[in-house]
Amino acid sequence: MILNHIWGLYAHPKDEWADIDNRHESMFYGLSHIMLVALIPAICGYYAAAHIGWSIGAGDPIKITKQSALLLSISMYAAIIAGVFALAYLIKWMAETFDAKPTFTQSLELAAYAATPVLMAGLAALYPILWFVAVVGCLAIAYSVYLLYSGVPIMMHIPDEKGFIYASSVVTAGLVLLVTILACTAILWTNFGFIPEFRN
Repeated sequence: MILNHIWGLYAHPKDEWADIDNRHESMFYGLSHIMLVALIPAICGYYAAAHIGWSIGAGDPIKITKQSALLLSISMYAAIIAGVFALAYLIKWMAETFDAKPTFTQSLELAAYAATPVLMAGLAALYPILWFVAVVGCLAIAYSVYLLYSGVPIMMHIPDEKGFIYASSVVTAGLVLLVTILACTAILWTNFGFIPEFRN
């Protein structure tokens, strides 16, 4: 099954990384994983924005129209897929510096499985209260970083010392990538008229 590594990444991450490294299914398998898991924040975000409404503080929940929510949801899904591919490319690109020679499939597996907790945290959008979603998101990011640090030495076949520096570089690149995606979102909203329509 495509999602069979998810439980292992939470229950016994190092063993699961070793299993992923031993099996190396195919690029289709890694791509299918990220395409399925990326549906979680997209669908939950759509439902929260269009049907439940976001509670930012005091006052009524903020809702947007179904059309705006659908556009944002599709855009979020596309950005997630593009972001994971870009992270996989950066992982492969930085590999030579650390004497690693991964294939793009290995790099995609590392990026996809390390990003899984952050994407699964999208379930928190079903309780769309800002502080709650922020706390869940921070915990998910912390666990994704842990997965990255534990997975890099195993997936890249390098010593733990090099793996720590390599993983730190990937985390930095990932944060830059995230800020870039957020900046592009802000530019699209303000300059190209993709501002969502709010409703009561």
